Amino acid sequence: MVATTDVSKHDDESQRRERRRQLRNLNATAHLSNSAGALDSSLKRHTALIKRMRQSMGLENRDQLIRDIEGLALEKYLEEIVSASAEGCLRCKSEKDSWAAVEVISTLHRRFPGSYTPPLINSLSTSLAPTPRSQLASLSPEQREKEESARVTRQRPILRVCSELALVGLICDGPNRSGGEWVMKAIKDLISNDPTLSSLPLLSTFLKSYGRPFLGLTPSNATDQLPASTEPGELSAATQNHHAAKSVKEEEELVEKDIREKFKRMCDGYFETISRQLVKEHLRLQEQDRRNHEAYIRSGEIFEDRQQAYEKMTKSYEKLLSSCQVLSDLLSLPMPHLPTIAEQTSSIGVTDGSGSKPGDIDEITAVGKWEDEEERRFYEEIPDLKEFVPKSVLGLDGGTGDDHLPQNATSDDAESRKRQEADEIQRLESKMEELKVDTAADDEDDAPTPVPTPPRSQSPTTGAVGPGPSALLTNLLARLPDATNRALTDQAAVDFAFLNSKAARKRLVKFLGQVPKNRTDLLPHYSRLVASLNRYMPDVGTDLLAVLEEEFRYLQRKKNVVREFAEQRLKNVTFLSELTKFGVVPPHFILHVFKVYLDEFSGVNIDNTAMLLEKCGRYLMRTEETTEKMVFLVELMRRKQNAQHLDQRQVLALENAYYQCNPPERGPRQIKERPVMEQFIRHLMSDVLSKKTIDKVLKLLRKLDWDDAEVAIYIRKAFVKPWKLKYNNISLLAMLAYDLQRYHSEFVIGVVDQVFEDIRQGLEQNLFKYNQRRVSTVKYLGELYIYRLISSSHIFETLWLLMTFGHSDGRPNPEQPSPVDSPDDFFRVRLVCVLLDACGMCFDRGSLKRKLDDFLTFFQYYVFCKEELPMDISFMMSDTIEALRPKLVMFKDLDEAATAVDEMIALAKKNGPQIENGDDEGDDSGDEGGGDRSRDRPDDDDEDGEEDVGSHSSGEEQDDVAVVKLSESAVQGPSADEEADFAKDLAKMLSDTSDTRKLDKRSALSNVDPSSIIRRKRVADGDGDADGGHDEASPAQGPGLMSFTLISRRGNKQQARELGIPETSSLAVHTRTAQLQDKVEQQQLKKIVLDYEQREGVEEMRALEDTLRSRGMKVKHQHGP
Repeated sequence: MVATTDVSKHDDESQRRERRRQLRNLNATAHLSNSAGALDSSLKRHTALIKRMRQSMGLENRDQLIRDIEGLALEKYLEEIVSASAEGCLRCKSEKDSWAAVEVISTLHRRFPGSYTPPLINSLSTSLAPTPRSQLASLSPEQREKEESARVTRQRPILRVCSELALVGLICDGPNRSGGEWVMKAIKDLISNDPTLSSLPLLSTFLKSYGRPFLGLTPSNATDQLPASTEPGELSAATQNHHAAKSVKEEEELVEKDIREKFKRMCDGYFETISRQLVKEHLRLQEQDRRNHEAYIRSGEIFEDRQQAYEKMTKSYEKLLSSCQVLSDLLSLPMPHLPTIAEQTSSIGVTDGSGSKPGDIDEITAVGKWEDEEERRFYEEIPDLKEFVPKSVLGLDGGTGDDHLPQNATSDDAESRKRQEADEIQRLESKMEELKVDTAADDEDDAPTPVPTPPRSQSPTTGAVGPGPSALLTNLLARLPDATNRALTDQAAVDFAFLNSKAARKRLVKFLGQVPKNRTDLLPHYSRLVASLNRYMPDVGTDLLAVLEEEFRYLQRKKNVVREFAEQRLKNVTFLSELTKFGVVPPHFILHVFKVYLDEFSGVNIDNTAMLLEKCGRYLMRTEETTEKMVFLVELMRRKQNAQHLDQRQVLALENAYYQCNPPERGPRQIKERPVMEQFIRHLMSDVLSKKTIDKVLKLLRKLDWDDAEVAIYIRKAFVKPWKLKYNNISLLAMLAYDLQRYHSEFVIGVVDQVFEDIRQGLEQNLFKYNQRRVSTVKYLGELYIYRLISSSHIFETLWLLMTFGHSDGRPNPEQPSPVDSPDDFFRVRLVCVLLDACGMCFDRGSLKRKLDDFLTFFQYYVFCKEELPMDISFMMSDTIEALRPKLVMFKDLDEAATAVDEMIALAKKNGPQIENGDDEGDDSGDEGGGDRSRDRPDDDDEDGEEDVGSHSSGEEQDDVAVVKLSESAVQGPSADEEADFAKDLAKMLSDTSDTRKLDKRSALSNVDPSSIIRRKRVADGDGDADGGHDEASPAQGPGLMSFTLISRRGNKQQARELGIPETSSLAVHTRTAQLQDKVEQQQLKKIVLDYEQREGVEEMRALEDTLRSRGMKVKHQHGP
């Protein structure tokens, strides 16, 4: 089967080669020569041809396009045809379409070889050019990735067409030569200016379709790959022998042999570069995975930013691996060896916190020299300018390896390096001896020490800015203070490399040596810039080090000047430390600086030592080359520190620096082993519980084995520790307790008792570390009241307990502070506000409203007994009181509050029995305002408990709802007794109203004879005596008579006697009509009052429903029996 496939591939390739040869010969010899008179020159047909070419030059339009080209006069439209041809090539998605486009272009070439083909080749060459780096630098990473992807999609069909044109003779490198070198140069430009490897798909597409004619590769097969034992440097020689058997005759080849060999070597070299990059990325990925594993062991979790960086790195590695595998198959080269974790020798170590000793070097170096992965990438992953800048700019002769670096950039052998270090140390010591002599001479001088200011650097933006390299360098230096991240710093290094010259390097060193003293944040980025340039421009690092060394010796001479040079010393030490971590400063130099500080361990040198250890102490302690010497110097510093009497500031600075470079040992976190059932319950309450999943959690809790003592203990722990949950989920925990009360009432009683016990225990201990726990417990208590698990009396008892616990006689006294409630401790105020915020809105009517008003009075007195409230506590108290009593007038001082408390206590003692008798009524009225708690008494709960349990158990799959029961009176209206009470209240109201109108009545009847005033008495209707009865007995009444009382005055006496008036008389008729009207008005007024009370009840019920729904409960109404 494999042999048959190879034969078919070989035949197809032979057919394509023969077809290309024929077209090539046709393009070279034959030209269309039609007379101008036989060609059509109509604008319409020319416009249609150009439009069709723009749409597509693929296989479906090939025949029509060729006919039009052979039959039209195209001389006047060649410019539009060139543009349409380039645009039509973009739409050739397959090889067949590309070949059809080549045939169309060949037809045009045979008619216009000089005026059509050259501009078309120039247009296609421009389309294949890579995107300029300046344009990519101005884009964000996401935009840059999108732009590169669009470029690859756009250039893929162009590359196919250009490759075919090179094979058929339209693109030529010279007379009688193919266009293979032109194609090779185009592909080289694409892959050499592509640090992100975005052009890899283009190379893969080219090798799949044109690897045989341009590189001499046979069709790829699994058996064609070379063995993995082939050395990377021998790839080209090995592949030449490998493909020799499958090559065809040289005269049949379309591309010259030297071009094929150069093309093959270029692709092999690029594959080796990709292989090295793949191995590097593979090691980075494994190292990141190892660090993530260590972080997970230390902290129990992997942070989101670290996880995102790992996922991004994995995606990039997988993309690179896939591309490398494709190239390996196409070039028949072995994949690089990717080492596994088992092959690496890295290990995890822990530092010794008891102090460093020379024998502990192995333990010190085992810990990484960088604190995290981000810091490691910043100091170690330095960009190689050779990948971004032409080698001629960097002074390289050629080649791809590090062997072509300048001689001064290569490293010497070990003996030579040691000899140089010894000479350098001797030179530094001699300079320090001269420094001591100069210092002594300065001390003998009595004149005040001048404070020189370093020469101010001229602003890079001053002066005329021209278009030359000097102006570009000036603009670059002006941008450097804004280069505060890796991308901008690396871009600045690349930009400077293009401006590389001896004068430019001197200007850069001068600029870096004059960094403002208050801009130490720029020093790490400037050090990275120097490290990037130092590999190919070593004089930058050498000259800058000389400037810093000179500044270091000058500051040592002026060590008696403390304040004026403090910032300059910090800048000098920081710059040297950062350059040391980048490898620019030799290790022996920074160790010499450290030793100089220790030789005169006093004054500013103590601060310099601390700064040096903070900046690069960890790096020097964990670098193998400097570990031994650094440990010795650190121990010397510790001995000198213990021998001297330093002030507290210096001791603290040295201790911080020491433990920062050599942190103490930290034992692993002890993870408590918990049973599986306890872990499951904790998972339900901590992770699963939410408004949407509360029904699910309730069902799972009910399914647990409550008869098992251990399981019951685990559940109880979850319910009595609300601080283990999220603060917003405490109300859900109370809701679960309310639902479980139906099935496990004793359990809920125990939970409530424990909550009260925790509150009291918190008051007794009053420890700061339990404050958050106490807040959660008080919040939990308020939620338990909302769900009817406790009564209002318990809430008020807790409120008064918070105010009075620990105070003599239960009353705070500013002159007698309590040991458990000091005047500057405001935490009880916070607890009261939390509790009132949770359930205070329920105390808005009846006796509960009076109770809360009394408590708020005492609460203000308690606050006045404290010191001035902090701002956050004051705002919390104001918000709480404003939410409960918006119109409450606050007391102004302690005396006013104390007077109000005394009056409240005196009134409570006087009306004590009435208050006690009214507690239950107050609870009822308060519960009406609170919602459904007023309609469910404890007895009602017991009676309806079986029905609730039955309905719940019969509908396990249904959602739990809050059943709000309506009493019979709310459905059928008021009873007879309520009607009688209402009639009494109405009569009293009317009598009060009549008293207010006496004056109007007297003024209205002043003109009437008193003897004619008749006062009626209602007897016939059975409504009773309207005036409460008279002493005189009513006379006998006959049928059809209405009794009236005639009031007359004789002298000073008022006399009344009964009169019988016929019912048919006008007086009786008018009186009866007035009585009926009064009765109708009473009924209307009665109806209005009853409707108002009913509406008020409905509004209260709706408010309750909204409250329950906001807590995640569903409400349905159920009428009482």
